[in-house]
Amino acid sequence: MAQIGEHGTQTTAALVSADGVPLESDLVVPAGARGLVIFAHGSGSSRLSPRNREVARGLNDARLATLLFDLLTPEEEVAEAATRHLRFDIAMLARRLVAVTDWASARPELASLPIGYFGASTGAGAALVAAAARPQIIRAVVSRGGRPDLARGALAQVMAPTLLIVGGNDLVVMNFNRDAAEKLRCHHTLRVVDGAGHLFEEPGALAEVCALAREWFQRYLVPAPELPARLPDGREG
Repeated sequence: MAQIGEHGTQTTAALVSADGVPLESDLVVPAGARGLVIFAHGSGSSRLSPRNREVARGLNDARLATLLFDLLTPEEEVAEAATRHLRFDIAMLARRLVAVTDWASARPELASLPIGYFGASTGAGAALVAAAARPQIIRAVVSRGGRPDLARGALAQVMAPTLLIVGGNDLVVMNFNRDAAEKLRCHHTLRVVDGAGHLFEEPGALAEVCALAREWFQRYLVPAPELPARLPDGREG
C-alpha cells in the first residue's frame, strides 16, 4: 500500500516476483521524479542496509525515485548465513535484478522514468551483468565498494556510463576495480574516497559517496532539458 509523505513523496512496500520467488521491496517516488535508481545490495546485507538507505535519501532529495529490494528471500538468507553459497552466484542475482527492473518498467508511475543501478559490494557485480542484459533500459551505473570483477565477461557489454567508487584504504577491492575498469568499454570513471575503508564508515566518507552518486545520476541518468528552438533572428520559437 502506498503512503504519501512530505512534499508529495510516495512510499510503497511491495512483493516483487523475481526468478520465481517473492522479494520484498521499498519504492520511494518523490513528487516530480526525474529518474529511478534500483539498488543491488552486497552479500550479508538487505534492502534495509543503512548505507544504501542514506544514499537513497540523498537521491530522493534530488528528485530521483529509488527502489531497494532484497536479493534473497528470508529463507535463503538463513541458509546463506550458514553456507555462503549464494553471495557469489552473480548470474542468479543478476537474473533477479533484471526481473525487478522489468517489473519496475511496467509500473505506470515509473514507465516514463530512465533507470539506473546503484550496486554495493557483490551487488555491483550483479548490477553490471544486469546492465549488460538490458542495454536499452539502463542509463547509468554506480558501484560503491563494489566487486565489478565478478561481472567477468559481461563488462565489455556494459553500455551505461559507469562510476566506480572505492575507499582509499580498501586496497584489495581497489585492485579489483582497476582491473575491471580496464575491461569496460563504456564511459567510466574510478573515484577514490581518501581515507575510507570498505564500508565507508569514516566521518564524511558516505556523504562523499552520496554526492558522487547524485552527480553521476544527474549527469547521465536524467535527460538534459531540451533547449527551445530559435528562429533565424534569435527569437525563441
